[in-house]
Amino acid sequence: MNELLTAIDQVADRGPFQPNWTSLKTYQIPQWYEDAKFGVFIHWGVYSVPGFSSEWYPREMYRQGTKEFQHHIETYGPHDQFGYKDFIPMMKYENYDPEEYASLFQEAGVKFVMPVAEHHDGFAMYDTALSRWSAAKMGPKRDVLGDLADAVRKRGMVFSASSHRAEHFWFFNGGRDFPSDVQAPEFADLYGPAMPVGDTNDPTQGTPTKEHLEDWLIRTCELVDKYRPQIVWFDWWIQQEAFAPYLQKFAAYYYNRGAEWGLGVAINYKYAAYPEGSAVFDVERGQLAGIRERFWQTDTSVSKNSWGYIANHDYKSVDSLVDDLVDIVSKNGALLLNIGPKPDGTIPEPEQEMLRQIGAWLKVNGEAIYGTRPWTIFGEGPTDVKEGAFTDTERQEFTGEDLRFTTKGDTLYAIALAWPGAHLAIKSLGLGSGRAAGSPARITLLGDDRSLSFTQTEEALIVELPAAKSGEYAYTLKIDGFDLSAGKKKMESAA
Repeated sequence: MNELLTAIDQVADRGPFQPNWTSLKTYQIPQWYEDAKFGVFIHWGVYSVPGFSSEWYPREMYRQGTKEFQHHIETYGPHDQFGYKDFIPMMKYENYDPEEYASLFQEAGVKFVMPVAEHHDGFAMYDTALSRWSAAKMGPKRDVLGDLADAVRKRGMVFSASSHRAEHFWFFNGGRDFPSDVQAPEFADLYGPAMPVGDTNDPTQGTPTKEHLEDWLIRTCELVDKYRPQIVWFDWWIQQEAFAPYLQKFAAYYYNRGAEWGLGVAINYKYAAYPEGSAVFDVERGQLAGIRERFWQTDTSVSKNSWGYIANHDYKSVDSLVDDLVDIVSKNGALLLNIGPKPDGTIPEPEQEMLRQIGAWLKVNGEAIYGTRPWTIFGEGPTDVKEGAFTDTERQEFTGEDLRFTTKGDTLYAIALAWPGAHLAIKSLGLGSGRAAGSPARITLLGDDRSLSFTQTEEALIVELPAAKSGEYAYTLKIDGFDLSAGKKKMESAA
């Protein structure tokens, strides 16, 4: 381990980045990422075998009094006779086809792909030299992550990966409280350290050991070197104070590797784990109320009740997912949308269909998403979007008066999040708004090249729409001819 840590130090110290916040705050987000806007997250793992409750089954099955604990005993027997490790041979991935995954993602309009490299359960879905508990050595007995990396890159998508290793420090600690295989010395390299940290729903509790922190750093650097992901996503527990020097060292290591390889790379973090400017802020299952000056991201799932495969998903509607994508992009963000494959390696058909429908929408409306930048305001309308994590199911449905704006060059896109009816009144483009000088030269509805009639009053730009709506989801007006700099100058003057 000391030799590996020394090698990491050498890369982290040699520049152009140094392992300190001052140096890391000079980091620049790569343009490909700001242009991409839409990625797919993949929660795959041993937890898909029981397919019960959520991807936190491996923790909850060892916590007495939970529904998962009771389900496990009734279905599989006592925990000292059938533990989480015994699910591994049942995750065979016999029908896994990374080429089919990549083809589906391409059809969905996805620009970057992020499989989970290792979840809290400590089972690596890649070929690691640091543990016997990996998909390359058990279960599928293949490098499922590496095979997908090859397939998506071949189709021009960017490969990324997530690490949830930090939380493994306490993830299985419930198994210490009653007879279970968590206590068996021969399985300590899977279940350990399983340390008590108080209430793990409170990310401020618990202090990881030096051994765990060094293990986390070595494993994450191995992942970077072996697969060269262009985003590394971290879950919430890295915001523990003890992680701070290791986060700096990893960022310097990773950013220096990216510079060495000529790849634009990024780190995703939650809450305040990384200081502003040193990485890309991520909001789990939530959004922001307004435009964020620095590019950010939402990660959320197609399912309301789980990230991994379960038998009884409560799926979101495609309409709501498209609306979320538009809202997030209008506020200078990207959407990372999760799916969860089955233990045979196939993606559930409802999730495939959801991705295809999003892709069909993007095929028509993608020019208002990819490569765009925010306008001076993100939008208008009566429906509020609650800000913060875990708010993704709290907002009301959007109406035809809810609009979102994006820009590309001199073109302004106004996206209605529901069909407005015979006409669309854009209050932010009225003559009295001062946000856009002059009048539009031409307005079209994406997917229909006919010019639309419009009038401009002090109160609004009123656009006459076709008699029949085109498509099922959000509707995009392409507006050419405004001097968009007028609104920017007004906003700068007000500031």
